[in-house]
Amino acid sequence: MNSENLQARIALPLFFALLYLLPLGMAPLRVPDETRYAEISREMAASGDAVVPRLLGKRYFEKPPAGYWINSACLLLFGENNFAARLGPALSTGLGALMVYALALALRRERGTAVNAALIHLSMLQVLGIGTYNVLDAIFCMWVTASMLCSYAALRARGAPGRLCAFAALGAACGAAFLTKGFPGPALAALTALPIALKEKSLRTLFLYGPVAVLAAVAVALPWGLVIAGREPDFWNYFFWVEHIQRFAGEKAQHSEPFWFYLPWFAGGLLPWLGLAPQALREAWRERSRRPELFFLLVWVLAPLLFFSAAKGKLPTYILPCAAPAALLLAFYADGKHGGTGRDGPDALKINGRINLGLGLAGLAAFPVLFFDLTPGPAVYAGDEKYKLWICLAAVAAWTLCSLASLADRRRYWRAAALCPLSIILAAAFCLPARITDQKEPQGLIRPHLEELRHCRSLLAGSVGLAAGLAFELKRSDVLLYNDEGELAYGLSYPDGRDGTVNAGSFPAWLAKAGAEGDTALLIRDRDLPPDLGVTPDAVYRKGGLLLLIFKGAGKSIGPAPVRAAPLRCSKNQQYRENISD
Repeated sequence: MNSENLQARIALPLFFALLYLLPLGMAPLRVPDETRYAEISREMAASGDAVVPRLLGKRYFEKPPAGYWINSACLLLFGENNFAARLGPALSTGLGALMVYALALALRRERGTAVNAALIHLSMLQVLGIGTYNVLDAIFCMWVTASMLCSYAALRARGAPGRLCAFAALGAACGAAFLTKGFPGPALAALTALPIALKEKSLRTLFLYGPVAVLAAVAVALPWGLVIAGREPDFWNYFFWVEHIQRFAGEKAQHSEPFWFYLPWFAGGLLPWLGLAPQALREAWRERSRRPELFFLLVWVLAPLLFFSAAKGKLPTYILPCAAPAALLLAFYADGKHGGTGRDGPDALKINGRINLGLGLAGLAAFPVLFFDLTPGPAVYAGDEKYKLWICLAAVAAWTLCSLASLADRRRYWRAAALCPLSIILAAAFCLPARITDQKEPQGLIRPHLEELRHCRSLLAGSVGLAAGLAFELKRSDVLLYNDEGELAYGLSYPDGRDGTVNAGSFPAWLAKAGAEGDTALLIRDRDLPPDLGVTPDAVYRKGGLLLLIFKGAGKSIGPAPVRAAPLRCSKNQQYRENISD
């Protein structure tokens, strides 16, 4: 077995396991995204309803169900835990890397280059961050990568049978992308295929066989589309107008950002390969006419970047589809005859190593600043969590050593830069300051009090993300929202969802009725708590900025409610407010 085969069969899977599978269960689920998608998938698996996505038992029409199908399957196979909740995006990223490998082989027919392309793709910070995080973008990106692979095969196929198969596969991939995040999947495929067909004068092929792709996409997406239209007649109105038109072009679009928003995110997401990008893109542009595969990859990079930049609403995760073609361009450049020193440019491998080394040295220099609290304002790390800084130091030192290794012999060891993110991703679960984790990770407050919470008849939370985290831990979908509707406003507007919220003004009266059934728990951020609840909690638990309030019911509880930690008890609500603010 030659070295390229060994790397493809052993080194790459091992690298994927260390970088993607090992960290999945280490960190608690974070609000709002991870808890939301974990709970939607859990409710789908528990109910057996694979048609209508629901969150806290309410209709949730922001996304189609394919991403939830994958996540639900992981929960059913591996249990309802953090590892399984994140496994779908991680496996999708691994499959995407296999497609990058396959496409590199098709474009260059060099196994070593294909290994490098997959390695670069897996080690990009953007791919790594999203591929180990429970959001749907990694699953969507897998289908977009599949559609690009099929698109290239379709435009290169010779003979009617080959073209029919390739265009049918392209349509199936677009249909799967549509079932994951809607119309952007087919739109990106069209925006990429059209310029390539124009350049290669193959518009006739595209228009002749394009209907095959459309029919295949419809065949994949239509069955679910018809079923949900029959069960939920308003779905397509909401999904099309609110989730697509308003989010893309509406003046009140969520996450509105300027046109250039994605440029720094794209650049930062290329680390630890940023130093290769300027020369790789320049070389690809210069050689685009002589080497059509480079033009294909350039279009693939630019199509998602321009498409999502034109939208009003922007999130950094949206441009993940740019990563696969960028990895291919970087690998081709690094392995080509200009991989070390460009025809008329500087040594890109040296620049890349120095950028990574500079980041490592900056992290090392930040250690004493954080350790001795030399930053203005409150300390980033509290006195009892200084040990986390030592974990950060070890991770940054490992990054620095890998950067030095890549510089020691650039021709032989430049790929050592791929190891830079390994220590960072493994340490991330343990070294974030409590001022961040206590706000974003409700499991840290929920889990010590699970027994007490299980005996509560009624559960409330101060936000959708917190409510989803509470529901996922307790395996209950009947968590109510306290003084907040958030993204569930649409689902709560249905007649069967109108009892899903409790207003602050009516809370005392509501609690008096709920107390007859048993105990009540309220999970809320301190900043969202009103000055006067109107009712005195029997127990208060705090973790950072999160509070868990327990109200003992006057009636019979579901079971005994032992207190697992010493609560703060108050005789008056004002005293309660004063005590928890200390």
